[in-house]
Amino acid sequence: MGEKETNGKARGRGEISVALAGNPNVGKSTLFNSLTGMQRHTGNWAGKTVDVATASVKGKGKVYSIADIPGTYSLLSHSPEEEIARNYICFGGANITAVVCDATALERSLGLVLQIKEITTRVIVCVNLVDEAERRGIKIDTDALSKLLGAPVVTTVARKKQTVKTLVSMLDGFKPVENDNVCLRYSEEIEKAVKNVESALPKYNTNGVSERWVALRLIEDDREMNEEIFKNLGIDFKSEKIYSAVQQAREELFSRGIDSEKYRDEIVTRIVSEAEKIAKSVTVLEEKRGADRMRDSKIDRMLTGKYTAFPFMIILLLLVLWITMSVANYPSEALARLFSYLEPKILYVLLALRLPKMLVGVLVYGVWRTTTTVVSVMLPPMAIFFPMFTLLEDSGYLPRVAYNLDRPFALCGACGKQALTMCMGLGCNAVGISGARIIDSKRERLLAILTNSMIPCNGRLPMLLSVICASFIMLFDRSIPSVLAAFFMICLILLAVGATLLCTLLLSKTILAGECSSFTIELPPYRRPEFLRVIFRALTSKVGAILVRAIAVAAPMGLVIFLLSNIFIDGKSLVLYASDFLEPIGQIMGLDGKILLAFILGIPANEIVIPILIMLYTSGGVFGADMTSAAMGNLFSENGWCAVTAVCMALFALFHWPCSTSLITVYKETGSIKYTVLAMLIPTFVGFALCTAVNLISVLMAF
Repeated sequence: MGEKETNGKARGRGEISVALAGNPNVGKSTLFNSLTGMQRHTGNWAGKTVDVATASVKGKGKVYSIADIPGTYSLLSHSPEEEIARNYICFGGANITAVVCDATALERSLGLVLQIKEITTRVIVCVNLVDEAERRGIKIDTDALSKLLGAPVVTTVARKKQTVKTLVSMLDGFKPVENDNVCLRYSEEIEKAVKNVESALPKYNTNGVSERWVALRLIEDDREMNEEIFKNLGIDFKSEKIYSAVQQAREELFSRGIDSEKYRDEIVTRIVSEAEKIAKSVTVLEEKRGADRMRDSKIDRMLTGKYTAFPFMIILLLLVLWITMSVANYPSEALARLFSYLEPKILYVLLALRLPKMLVGVLVYGVWRTTTTVVSVMLPPMAIFFPMFTLLEDSGYLPRVAYNLDRPFALCGACGKQALTMCMGLGCNAVGISGARIIDSKRERLLAILTNSMIPCNGRLPMLLSVICASFIMLFDRSIPSVLAAFFMICLILLAVGATLLCTLLLSKTILAGECSSFTIELPPYRRPEFLRVIFRALTSKVGAILVRAIAVAAPMGLVIFLLSNIFIDGKSLVLYASDFLEPIGQIMGLDGKILLAFILGIPANEIVIPILIMLYTSGGVFGADMTSAAMGNLFSENGWCAVTAVCMALFALFHWPCSTSLITVYKETGSIKYTVLAMLIPTFVGFALCTAVNLISVLMAF
């Protein structure tokens, strides 16, 4: 939804539009969730928000349309998500801009506040994370800060809804500063140039945007910004009067040794120095802040050290996967037994209703069993893995993973930010693909988009866990430690990272050749996650959402598979015709036709691949309701699986075409069918090549 459209609709409904602005990772999205009751994904790392979300909030006799916009350090930035933020603040027509600041790093946040104050006087400063600041021995004099900025200041702890009410109260009583003398002042030469250009601007409503700010931007000669000023404010910078004033201002500045680069440098330097001055005057530091810094430094020396970063990363991942695999089987078996107990009762009720036997078969053996298999097989590993993953995310560890992977990506000709999008892909490839907007360069953004689907997402992770658990039970005694299965899973994830790097390197040397760009990554402070809150959020926003989507796809797909398995032509079902057609390709890859058919039918959602495969492996599409890992392992063994099949299945589960949601997202982000097809072919080719190689090696070793 576009910015102007959003605020136009808000005004049409009589709502007051409020933009939540701020640096990345200051708690804007958490504050947005607390204000609106929504569940926007949040995390202790920069770059989570890459678009604009809006929701309504009721005040005293007023309704506010709150917009959560992407984080930005400066309005002078040019990355896609920072341009979204800049254009929303400058031209979105928000009635009020609430600038969210980090109380633990106020100086960094104030730079953006000062820039926004140059644009409009309709500003509220929200100092967030005050609880974190207090723990670190930092106190902010909000009264002094309000006087220095000429804007109301409120303190909040975004995670606690009761503290957020003070922000709503301030919105209710907000009055813009009419005679605001607080403004950044530059050198005498620049001030004179700005005044001359400002006097040439037409005297009409500029939608609340300061004429001084417009003059500053016109002198800066940012062509893209000039076009935005013309499009949104109607100020024709090419008109004779304005053009002449701007050219004269530039010439006078140049004659005094201030070219465009020095002009921009002075503006940036002035913003930074003023932010530093204000922050220093309102911040009181206690001794324990140094202890916290030393603690963070000690942890960072281990987690980001040259020789310790990757071992610690592997150990943490091994721990998470070991816990998931060792615990998941118990709730999975319990759910399977529960559904097995309920099935005859459901069957009895349907037969008592005298429904046709074919319809009963479709509902029970098709829809019910497929759906319950998705729940019993996929829910337990997701419910264990994602809360632990979210705990790592909220603690501040994920940005350090990206930091550790920065150099490998740079060596492959990509931007280090691709490591961040890769981490997003662990949750959902579609999110990782859209998250590539944080990358400035179009070339590097395409590299991230085209390779993101090789990272196992929330659909493939449970599938891999299920296949590995069932395969280990099939191949070994049940007493084999689950740590071995977790180690195998880690090898697969490391293989996915390696394949991502290799494909990125090949693309950067061929169709997407170019130089890699540098970037600054923010390593947030380590924070102690709120355990219960994090688990609840992970279960509702991640596990719950994934499960609902999987069930929505599994139910109709179960119906289709049951019908195809029970419609015969010349004594052979339609499913067998399809699987027999794919059998030769499957044999080359060390798989079979039914496995390939399951992956093809599972394009809507990876979560349904295993239930579909189980249906295809059972006679007439009917299988036992109590499909535990042990039962699954026995079923695989009965259908000719061996160690090679298990390895190839795991490899193809890791590397195959993206789900339909990811493909649609690729097309939306690139606008190109060519790149969408390429995003589908790259992981598929990798999977085909690896499976074929493993199968060929096994055949040669057999001789």
